[in-house]
Amino acid sequence: MQANNYIIARFGVSITFADSPINDSRLIGSFEPFRTSVPADDKLFSLDVDDAVRPVPKDQRHRIRRFDTGNGDTIVDKLEDGGYQYIIKDIEGADCCLLITDKDFVNCRCALNGTPEMRRFGLNSALMLVLAFAGARRQTLLLHASLVRCKGKGYAFIAKSGTGKSTQVSNWMRYIPGCDIMNDDNPIVRIIDGKPIIFGCPWSGKTPCYRNVEAPLGAITRIDRADKNFVEALSPIEAFASVLPSCSSMKWDSDIYSSICDTVTRIIETTGIYILHCLPDKESAEACYKAIVR
Repeated sequence: MQANNYIIARFGVSITFADSPINDSRLIGSFEPFRTSVPADDKLFSLDVDDAVRPVPKDQRHRIRRFDTGNGDTIVDKLEDGGYQYIIKDIEGADCCLLITDKDFVNCRCALNGTPEMRRFGLNSALMLVLAFAGARRQTLLLHASLVRCKGKGYAFIAKSGTGKSTQVSNWMRYIPGCDIMNDDNPIVRIIDGKPIIFGCPWSGKTPCYRNVEAPLGAITRIDRADKNFVEALSPIEAFASVLPSCSSMKWDSDIYSSICDTVTRIIETTGIYILHCLPDKESAEACYKAIVR
């Protein structure tokens, strides 16, 4: 067996590969900045990658749902012991990964299938699922956002795909001095000592930004295309309705979903949540900076 240890958002993550000419850590190259030679004491989860893993018998599981991730379909079954089975398919509908977890997503195993690209997609998708749902019980969220750091704090931009998250971050990088990009798709937020900290992670969408960095969360801002630039602070109810859909969640598991809602509530209690009505221009970045950076 080939064990690999990483520290992600201050959590230990262990990924073990059974001997194979196909499966190894090269499938998760974006994890390299997070590699550690000493396993962390605070382990979030472990995943064993072994193509000998087989589906749970049908009489020991029942179908929860099939959902479209935007990159393919994922089929979810609930197991008799409270765990889960996922079948992860790519955009062509081909099976890429069979993932089996325990109830808390702490001890997991998976089998990969297909070409190296299919295996890479399947394994990274499985790891995102496991981190999101193992982290849910630890006041940790996987947030669909673009993230820029400014004056020592992280500022996250949320919106539907194609609305302008990355554009806003790019404009901050171009026009606001002293900014750097932390992540462009899936940063991690943790509540630590009562305060939200936001982290870079091994997933960053189309932008290869895999940085092992962290910062206090300065604000979360939702992007709204408009014909002029202005910023509004959201009420707690509006903020909750804006932030929750941007978090990886699992509504059919009431314990996990409740934990995610509690963490979102804590973020709203301690962090400014805004909406930026904007054009994709320099002035929008400057207006947003003046309104949200403290």
